[in-house]
Amino acid sequence: MKNMLEQIKHTAVDALEHCSNLKFLEDLRVQYLGKKGELTQILKQMGKLSAEERPVIGQLANEVRAKIEEEISVRMKQLKEEKLQNQLQAEKIDVTMPGKKFDIGKKHPLTLVMDEIKEIFLGMGFDVVDGPEVELDYYNFEALNIPKDHPARDTQDTFYINDNVVLRTQTSPVQIRTMEQKKPPIRMISPGRVYRSDALDATHSPVFHQIEGLVVDKNVTMSDLKGTLEMFVKSLYGEDSVVRFRPHHFPFTEPSAEMDVMCFNCHGKGCRICKGEGWIEILGAGMVHPKVLQNCNIDPEEYSGFAFGMGLERVVMRRFAIDDIRMFFDNDMRFLNQF
Repeated sequence: MKNMLEQIKHTAVDALEHCSNLKFLEDLRVQYLGKKGELTQILKQMGKLSAEERPVIGQLANEVRAKIEEEISVRMKQLKEEKLQNQLQAEKIDVTMPGKKFDIGKKHPLTLVMDEIKEIFLGMGFDVVDGPEVELDYYNFEALNIPKDHPARDTQDTFYINDNVVLRTQTSPVQIRTMEQKKPPIRMISPGRVYRSDALDATHSPVFHQIEGLVVDKNVTMSDLKGTLEMFVKSLYGEDSVVRFRPHHFPFTEPSAEMDVMCFNCHGKGCRICKGEGWIEILGAGMVHPKVLQNCNIDPEEYSGFAFGMGLERVVMRRFAIDDIRMFFDNDMRFLNQF
């Protein structure tokens, strides 16, 4: 039995020295030290020994077990260290290597021009004010001097959620909300999405953008309106830009006008871009109607103001000679990469 224990020790130590992975190491532990292992099987035979032999064999068996356990512990530590080093080597990163190049997004052409327009008006002392896109009928129509039986509602092609709630057809409701919350002087623009029930084609979309402005203060005149808009156009299109105002009608302004810009392509001679007219309509404007001021608890005898509104898509289409509004929303990278 003594020889058998010595043989187990040498065999186990030799196997452990050549053990190459943690799974094999666990198999060796079970093989020699497990409940059915070789060392356990030897110890089960100690009952056949004499009283004098049992202490000797018992001490030897404990030494063999201790030796095997020690070798297993040492080898386990070595294998774990080797595994860690191999993992570190496999996952090694050269931090000096250049990273992968990712395509960086660019601003949409609508955003480019929107930001430019904001900067122009901010430079003139205007605030940029936002408002809800789901709007009450009162703010979208009635407060703007467009009662429920007004014929102007027929031209708006409104998306109604119910009788009193709509998707805003213009950003003018933001002007009403601003006048309710803030007393003059007021200088603000309200850019944002608006919605109308239009069929989608090259020049119409059910979703588009408007930028509307408002100034309310004492002694504001039509000359202030014309000077402000002329400065805006020259900042946007260049100092050589020429504008003209034509009489028009809007329910919320009186007097009202439309402003045209001389075609930047033909300079008034007439071409395809301006449809032979030499001028391009860019926005509507006028002096704020006294009823609109009254609706916001502003005394029209003390204060006056002007308002204007433009379609962002129209401005951008003229700016970049784009002839189809659908290109703004198709997400075609061949188109967008040009900007």
